[in-house]
Amino acid sequence: MTDLSTRPSGKAEEKLWLSSYPASVPAEIPAFEYNSLGELFEASCAKYGDRLAFSSMGRGMSFGEIEAHSRAIGAWLQAQGLAKGDRVAVMLPNILQNPVIVYGILRAGYTVVNVNPLYTPRELQHQLNDAGAKIIFVLENFAHTVQQVLPQTSVTKVVVATMGDMLGPKGLIVNLVVRRVKKLVPAWSIPGHTSFKQALKGGRGLSLKPASVKRDDVAFLQYTGGTTGVSKGATLTHANLLANKMQISLWLEDVFIRKGRPETMTFVCALPLYHIFALTVNSLMGIATGSHNLLIANPRDIPAFLKELQQHKAHVFPGLNTLFNAMMNNPEFAKVDFSSLLLVLGGGMAVQRPVAERWREMTGCPIAEGYGLSETSPVATVNRLDSTEFSGMIGLPLPSTDVEIRDEDGKTLPIGEVGEICIRGPQVMAGYWGRPEDTANVMTADGFFRSGDMGLMDERGYIKIVDRKKDMILVSGFNVYPNEIEEVAAMHPGILEAAAIGVPDPHSGEAVKLFVVRKDPALTEEQVKAHCAQNLTNYKRPRFVEFRTELPKTNVGKILRKDLRG
Repeated sequence: MTDLSTRPSGKAEEKLWLSSYPASVPAEIPAFEYNSLGELFEASCAKYGDRLAFSSMGRGMSFGEIEAHSRAIGAWLQAQGLAKGDRVAVMLPNILQNPVIVYGILRAGYTVVNVNPLYTPRELQHQLNDAGAKIIFVLENFAHTVQQVLPQTSVTKVVVATMGDMLGPKGLIVNLVVRRVKKLVPAWSIPGHTSFKQALKGGRGLSLKPASVKRDDVAFLQYTGGTTGVSKGATLTHANLLANKMQISLWLEDVFIRKGRPETMTFVCALPLYHIFALTVNSLMGIATGSHNLLIANPRDIPAFLKELQQHKAHVFPGLNTLFNAMMNNPEFAKVDFSSLLLVLGGGMAVQRPVAERWREMTGCPIAEGYGLSETSPVATVNRLDSTEFSGMIGLPLPSTDVEIRDEDGKTLPIGEVGEICIRGPQVMAGYWGRPEDTANVMTADGFFRSGDMGLMDERGYIKIVDRKKDMILVSGFNVYPNEIEEVAAMHPGILEAAAIGVPDPHSGEAVKLFVVRKDPALTEEQVKAHCAQNLTNYKRPRFVEFRTELPKTNVGKILRKDLRG
């Protein structure tokens, strides 16, 4: 593989977005300061040793502590006979063991394979086999899933963690509640497994050997559905993640210039760390800036999440539209002090205008919408952080990033025309793991990644995303974008959430069907259709409305339109 930071960029005069940059942000990122994420991690731990790095369920862990724990895990891994670059799977929620293990893997010279703990056996087996994972770390709550697929995989060692492993004496109580009271640990049996505490203890008696990791070595296999087909591993190098860290850091400087830089910052980490958004924007940025990440193991428990927030002064809060919406619709939200917020980042899915405007009204801090994918480490574009009004745009390309809007034939389209968003930059993946054909399908000859998302660029260089290509609805030859329908629906005070899909229609090819979760129990189909008729032209209006008690979502909170299509 080659270091993607060496890819040529477009000519400066072609990058019309540069004229919209804040004065403090350069066009290009500087030279790399570190050769690997492990080097960055070790430098930060040496610099910020006594500072709080992560906390979970009332237990904090300093930079010095996470350095020692991750060194022990890295040494233990090296003693298992792995070769440089071997893949190690991590199947954990947001608990303290997660960063300890991830940074231990990286420091030892191996590749992290992030695994969604809620995977079914079929999904887990596919990912472990596709990645060729040799070892897996799993929370005991999900060990029964690993047990079912283990004989059909290349995994040779299983390390099982418990919720209370790193919580001190309180951990015994936590484990008792999780196992006996809440009954969240299905029966499992994996002969020969190692407990997390055993691995940690064993590693403390060993030395972590320096790993000769280079920037173009693989750091993470980040699995994604991609633009089409089965789940694939986006191959993210150390350079990809280091570059995205620098790009985000440069963009953040504008906030610190205007609002001041707190001596210590708290990041709210409600998005799961196995997701690329939280991995980079929470974990990596938190490590790089000497900040505290408040780990939320179960953000779906909104009342408990909000009560936890009441105990902290949060400065940076990455989240999704659905999370922001759910929080504001809970009475505990009014009790949270958001006065210290410097930055709220919205990504993962479109931020809806009604949600963004209500959030700013209730917290005083606007949501800065950005855009990215697993394949782009993830951040490719973001709005200016001094914006006070919601624009509906996904912002400007980050430094050293080129974005073009192209048609089906790969031709660059004029300003204002809708086409596929294509991205080139040092944060773009090296390809899909072991899938050269799939890689060739999404990478152009001139180094652009075809995102599969449809959007346009305006004359200032701002980009607007209109929808996924595969989610677009075709009504009598007219393109209808679900995001637009859903945003209009969200404007109705009686609607909590909405999702639009296309359904077959004998006359128009497809028709719009809207799934609605009521906020007002008395809301009727006629009222929904009347509201849409006031705000949408005829062919965009929902022909069918179906009420649901909830919408299917990923564990991150993104609405799954494909599940609604059935």
